[in-house]
Amino acid sequence: MTPIHDRGLAFDLATLTRRRALTLLGGAGLASLTACGTGGTLSTTGNTTTTTAAAECGDVVPEETAGPYPGDGSNGPNVLTRSGIVRGDIRTSFGTGSRTAEGVPLRIELTVLDTGSGCAPYAGAAVYLWHCDIDGRYSLYSDGLTGENYLRGVQEADSAGNLAFTSIFPAAYSGRWPHVHFEVYPSLAEATRAGTKITTTQLALPEQVCRTVYGTTGYVQSVRNLAQTSLDRDMVFRDGHDEQLADVTGDVTSGYTAALTVRV
Repeated sequence: MTPIHDRGLAFDLATLTRRRALTLLGGAGLASLTACGTGGTLSTTGNTTTTTAAAECGDVVPEETAGPYPGDGSNGPNVLTRSGIVRGDIRTSFGTGSRTAEGVPLRIELTVLDTGSGCAPYAGAAVYLWHCDIDGRYSLYSDGLTGENYLRGVQEADSAGNLAFTSIFPAAYSGRWPHVHFEVYPSLAEATRAGTKITTTQLALPEQVCRTVYGTTGYVQSVRNLAQTSLDRDMVFRDGHDEQLADVTGDVTSGYTAALTVRV
């Protein structure tokens, strides 16, 4: 697998999202970029590099902020190097923590694709995922939760690029649309040493499902917070969320499954 930082200018241009292109190049530059990404070629230092395969994959998932509670060592605690972080069920704290997160069950399924290899499954990639609890609080950071690490975990993609987490539906807290944070790493070893990541991004949850979940016990404050924002006004998703809005199925009794294809 070619390292993400060493795929060259052609790969970078072919896999830029539309909003990244607008930011970096402006309208005129985007026209040139579009031509390059529809079967054209780009000449770099005398060599012609074909960009068709990467362009046909679709947009890469947008890079987003990790927020103030990443737990990856970039802002305080680092849970990635702790024994026990590699787990599929992230509802309960591990190590010295003891709490279990309550809420409507949510299974999060991600399929990681490598745009540098024609959108082949990114077997062996690792994802570190975290989100808030039913009260909008984050383990490791919020008052009373600095000794807990629930709703955080790492999983490795299988040969089809698939991985999954068993969790609970996160709250809507003031100022943000309901979301899940995650970082993609080139390998499990890189993730568990908090090494070089491929991308940091966020998954958004659909409005109607959120409204249904927040009508259940324990999510009272989420009803008010959800009403005060929208996907189109959210500080992260307002510039586009096509590559981040999960497909969600299920119900409040048996739980939900949120699925997202992640192109990196």
